[in-house]
Amino acid sequence: MATINPVKFIQQVRAEVSKVVWPTRREVLLTTVMVFIMAALAAAFFAVVDLLIRTGLSGIYGIFG
Repeated sequence: MATINPVKFIQQVRAEVSKVVWPTRREVLLTTVMVFIMAALAAAFFAVVDLLIRTGLSGIYGIFG
């Protein structure tokens, strides 16, 4: 097994971190807002689907029950 030089490892880590392109504050804000909007749309969609299924089953139970 090869020995690992801690100093060389830290240098390599710092070199890799310097290559990272960090998002701007505006990009973070926009993507966060988009996530909240998509979550709200998904919640509304599933609420409507749930309502339709519940109404359909209530109708079926009303007819046969």
